[in-house]
Amino acid sequence: MVQFEVPAIVPADPTANCTDLLVERVKATPNRALFAVPDGDGWRDISAADFQKQVIALAKGLVAAGIEPGDKIGFVARTTYDWTLVDFAIFYAGAVMVPIYETSSPAQISWNLSDSGAVACIVESADHAARLEEVRDDVPQVRSVWEMHKGDLDTLVSDGASIDDAEIERRRNIANGSDIATLIYTSGSTGRPKGCVLTHSNFVELVRNSAKALDDVVSMPGASTLLFITTAHIFARFISMLDIHAGVKTGHQPDTKQLLPALGSFKPTFLLAVPRVFEKVYNSAEQKAEAGGKGKIFRAAAQTAIEHSKLQAEGKKVPFGTKVKFALFNRLVYGKLREAMGGNVVYAVSGSAPLGPRLGHFFHSLGVTILEGYGLTETTAPATVNLSTKSKIGTVGPVLPGVGIRLAEDGEIEVRGINVFKEYWRNPEATAAVFDDDWFKTGDIGTFDDEGFLTITGRKKEIIVTAGGKNVAPAALEDPIRSNPIVGQVVVVGDQKPFISALVTLDSEMLPTWLANNGLPADMSLEDAAKNDAVRAEVQRAIDSANAFVSRAESIRKFTILATEWTEASGHLTPKMSIKRNVILDDFAGEIEEIYAVPVSTTNVSLS
Repeated sequence: MVQFEVPAIVPADPTANCTDLLVERVKATPNRALFAVPDGDGWRDISAADFQKQVIALAKGLVAAGIEPGDKIGFVARTTYDWTLVDFAIFYAGAVMVPIYETSSPAQISWNLSDSGAVACIVESADHAARLEEVRDDVPQVRSVWEMHKGDLDTLVSDGASIDDAEIERRRNIANGSDIATLIYTSGSTGRPKGCVLTHSNFVELVRNSAKALDDVVSMPGASTLLFITTAHIFARFISMLDIHAGVKTGHQPDTKQLLPALGSFKPTFLLAVPRVFEKVYNSAEQKAEAGGKGKIFRAAAQTAIEHSKLQAEGKKVPFGTKVKFALFNRLVYGKLREAMGGNVVYAVSGSAPLGPRLGHFFHSLGVTILEGYGLTETTAPATVNLSTKSKIGTVGPVLPGVGIRLAEDGEIEVRGINVFKEYWRNPEATAAVFDDDWFKTGDIGTFDDEGFLTITGRKKEIIVTAGGKNVAPAALEDPIRSNPIVGQVVVVGDQKPFISALVTLDSEMLPTWLANNGLPADMSLEDAAKNDAVRAEVQRAIDSANAFVSRAESIRKFTILATEWTEASGHLTPKMSIKRNVILDDFAGEIEEIYAVPVSTTNVSLS
């Protein structure tokens, strides 16, 4: 059994809780800007000390409203400064947050609140309040609902003015490391969401050790980041706490359509993103170049960037001709892309799905080192991450300090250590099913190289076994196909079938630009585009490229382009944009059967 384990480099403190991260930061640098909030065309800084004052004032309001230590409070809101303010106010009041994705349906809100036993809920907008109101009768234990857009947080602050500072100090010290810090419900890509009990030690010990491991990222002069992925997800929540501990200035932009202007004004030094964001940046730049008649130049620049980075990674000498081309494209192409990201980005932390070596090398040549990592809600986000001092593109890095990973005989990744959750809330059967002693069975399949770098190869439950007995990991095919500009999502199918095929959706944001660049009507409907020969040929090219990396038995022989999109609203994607494979297979069973209804006499595999 392959196993890599790294001891913690920060001594554990079983008495510490999440509030200590802020207390220590304020003691160390009270006047350092810990946050920045939008202010006109710019940003207004909020110091560590001012943030703590606001946290305490809001915590007093929660106490005055009758919140007791250990009470659960639901929270539905977008990614803004107020998210972390509420998070720490709840900690300071001694309570427990139950974050709910702001895109959740009324039924999902009802389940999270009822299963957790939440006694109150904070919502951001009238829309969130309306969704909660739909299921209000199903959650009678929820005594109070506060709506941020109505000014209810200010009202809480005003009502809590009479609460003593000493009472807040008492409450914030009640929880020990082993106590529950938050109850996060899994996104439910398979079955009903389960509540993950994450302890204060999970956050505190992981944050303290990760700050040491990622010292170059979080301690560089003027370190700052702009969060735009949902803070309700453990990935951004962990980074928020890491930033407070390390003194990194954090801004927020909940509207991803405003991301580029926000990056331009905020100018972060590192980003936190999922691979789909990097794909969008690349594809948008390519299509913009194409529209301006410079597509050939962009593709040559991209090829040179990838080649240059690969040579460096392999420790090989970069040929003179490549150096010259790289210098030219650095001025014409790479510099403009760096400016589009604010001009100061040095690192980007990527997670939730494999990034792929192509994009990793491309951004590396732009001067942006993408530190790809791996983790789940159950591991408080990261279990492994590439480091600035120890990094390999195409892997998710070595294990973090305080974490151990081993591979079972079938390749399943198992994790133990400071980051592993305590249990599933009120679900001992589910808890027992995922633990082997103190090892958490992730359900993911992976491999280690000799230096301890982990590569994720797929999900254990998603492995397809064809009628011929061939085992196929869908991700190996799906990830490169999804990187094509016009592909929205793709699901590879073929379990117990004679060959592998795929369901493909189109990217409605990128499609009009691509159509215009290819001399087709930009306003073509998804239904017409799905049947269009040029569109089908482009998807075929993406599939041919993916097939080049696998054996013939694993290759995609047929595909269907669907005249619809898979979204979170349609129920086919999780809030972090992962596909709900089982739901898709059920909802599109007819389309799948149609693929296999006609025997394949020829293949879709390009022989050129």
